[in-house]
Amino acid sequence: MSAATEHSSANRRLVVRLVVAVFAMFGFGFALVPLYDVFCDITGLNGKTGVADSSTIEATSVDKDRWITVEFTGNVATGLPWEIRPKVAKMEVQPGALARTTYIAHNTSNRTVVGRAIPSVTPGEAAAHFKKTECFCFSEQYLEPGETREMTVQFVVEPDIAPNLTTITLSYAFFNTEKFVTQKSVDAKNDGAKPGEARPDKKS
Repeated sequence: MSAATEHSSANRRLVVRLVVAVFAMFGFGFALVPLYDVFCDITGLNGKTGVADSSTIEATSVDKDRWITVEFTGNVATGLPWEIRPKVAKMEVQPGALARTTYIAHNTSNRTVVGRAIPSVTPGEAAAHFKKTECFCFSEQYLEPGETREMTVQFVVEPDIAPNLTTITLSYAFFNTEKFVTQKSVDAKNDGAKPGEARPDKKS
């Protein structure tokens, strides 16, 4: 076999390997979606764990002989020009009873900023019994320059939570997600609908 033939054969093998690698990367990218969902279900990332339907909560019995303290905290990651604070630092709730509180966000910059909140619950064993029916963490939040907004979270602590768990802390870490927002999301925002709401189609 001549040197030219060997070189051509090597080039073909390299091309085949590159094509296989490209398809493998695309396949892995699609696989990441369900894998990420499983990871979120286990860890509670992005609020996937602890989400419940309001009708299910309404059918839950309330333990009127017990009170649990729920504390609220929040922090802002570098790169997000927001100020965040819970409206109340803590509240007493009865297991099984639907409760509601708010966080106050203020955009300190002179431009519209898109942020996302990632929740966590401590102690860890309480996370499986902390259910949210409504939360600002379910979607990106758009704050206009200088805007201050109250953002709602509605939740319930399940009655079967362990008796030794008397205090739960709900924390939110807020991140700047502007670079990850698709053009479709930006266009939807420009249609005038509020974050988290269905946006009406533009009229021709």
